[in-house]
Amino acid sequence: MKSAFVFPGQGSQSVGMGKALAENFPQARAVFDEVDDALSQKLSTLMWDGPADELTLTANAQPALMAVSLAAMRVLEAEAGLDLKTQAAFVAGHSLGEYSALAAAGSLSVADTARLLRIRGNAMQGAVPVGQGAMAALLGLEYDVALEVAREAAQGEVCDAANDNGGGQVVVSGHKAAVERAVAIAQGKGAKRAVMLNVSAPFHSALMAPAAEAMREALAKVTVNAPAVPLVANVTAAPVTEPDAIRDGLVRQVTGTVRWRESVAFMADQGVESFVEVGSGKVLTGLVKRIAPGATGTAVGTPEDVAAFTASLKG
Repeated sequence: MKSAFVFPGQGSQSVGMGKALAENFPQARAVFDEVDDALSQKLSTLMWDGPADELTLTANAQPALMAVSLAAMRVLEAEAGLDLKTQAAFVAGHSLGEYSALAAAGSLSVADTARLLRIRGNAMQGAVPVGQGAMAALLGLEYDVALEVAREAAQGEVCDAANDNGGGQVVVSGHKAAVERAVAIAQGKGAKRAVMLNVSAPFHSALMAPAAEAMREALAKVTVNAPAVPLVANVTAAPVTEPDAIRDGLVRQVTGTVRWRESVAFMADQGVESFVEVGSGKVLTGLVKRIAPGATGTAVGTPEDVAAFTASLKG
């Protein structure tokens, strides 16, 4: 059975995530220590003790979610004998999760990934003054209809499709007034629900151009290796292994659409039957089941999950 390993994005964070892994497995503890050292900050303390509002800040949430994913990966490697090169067809991640996927596949070091995500979080937060941008989820509309809504709502401002999550869930992003117009238009085009999201910036829209430039500069300074298995990139929904193409995709991803529906569909079309979500929460597992109903989805983020996954491999 072909497998793909997928990595969650922002919104999957919660206070306490990763703590049980660190308490039970030295391999996990070592990852959290490495991230703390790379950032010169006890991010692990914030992750485990809160406060939640500080953990939710983009500059903290992004490296924190990566740390949990990589801690879980190191434990799977130690406990279940996981080897991506022989046991996975692809890796992929949702937005910041693409960085986690690359670190898991050996393309980026954990320390470099933590520093890149800190830069990314700060740059994305700082790209647009607070209150000027917004995002909204359009539920029950197919992607092409959501694109029409975004175009109609723009009216000279920015309103872009930020995430095509699958299952009739599309997120739009841009100027606040344009996104509010999109909510009203979507309801008139048959959306089941259209809701403004509680986010701090208009991610994955043209308004993020300054952040894309910051990432271009930052990525030029780090070593990017070919990953152990192909990465299915957010911006193309296609596999990539060449380091310069990986860098380019990570830059374009800041302003581009996260093509998650197409990414999962591509992997399923390539014969992937098992999707393993590594890290905090089960958001991607739920999306996979909507996009590829014939596939199985498994989330691994706790010691209990590790034990169950290990047993399933040996069973």
